[in-house]
Amino acid sequence: MRPLVAGNWKMNGLGASLAEIEIMAADVNGAPDGPEALICPPATLVARAAAQAVGRIAIGGQDCHAEPSGAFTGDISAEMLKDAGARYVIVGHSERRQFHGETDRDVAAKARAAWRAGLSAVICVGESEAERDAGRALDIVANQVRNSVPDDADGARAAVAYEPVWAIGTGRTPTNWEITQMHAHIRAELAGLLGAGGRDVRILYGGSVKPANAGEILALPDVGGALVGGASLKAKDFLEIFRAASRKV
Repeated sequence: MRPLVAGNWKMNGLGASLAEIEIMAADVNGAPDGPEALICPPATLVARAAAQAVGRIAIGGQDCHAEPSGAFTGDISAEMLKDAGARYVIVGHSERRQFHGETDRDVAAKARAAWRAGLSAVICVGESEAERDAGRALDIVANQVRNSVPDDADGARAAVAYEPVWAIGTGRTPTNWEITQMHAHIRAELAGLLGAGGRDVRILYGGSVKPANAGEILALPDVGGALVGGASLKAKDFLEIFRAASRKV
């Protein structure tokens, strides 16, 4: 399974930031035998980034609306992202769930919208600190997988990103045992939902991934890549994580 290293720039990046994408693209250069690199910049940069990185790294959106068009001021459809040159879109990120009230049903609808437009979806799941402390992490994430991942998903159109909400941007990281346990749990849920096809869906780890811990995390069983936040804003850091994933191929 080819690892996927995805960078989520969140609400960061101006035109000058495209220089970082150029450095990344020049180093990665679309090598078919290595990991797959994906950068999801803000929507204002998707078209320019896609034109710049074409054939070398993939560009994606950070969210999409479930409908292809309509009176939804400020929203962006999956078709618009595709038209701008995107190949992926992140759906259900914890910040969308937390700050915009997105439900599992919303996330599943957005994943289907991505497929309708010809995009692959990175479907995010993860528990809060309170849920983990209450011993509910496995149940919470299993429920999210069952309700956020459409039952006709496959490895060509979908990846699942596990992001423990309490680790995002905090510098805290779960133990290797906690990551291994959760990824195995997600794999079992995908197998139950998708049958044999559940083995082909990449499960990314996201939550304070940085060059210092990437190699150790990416070497764990059932970790099929990483969803990288702040460390993806600088080419140097992102490429160090990408090279760590290369050792898994």
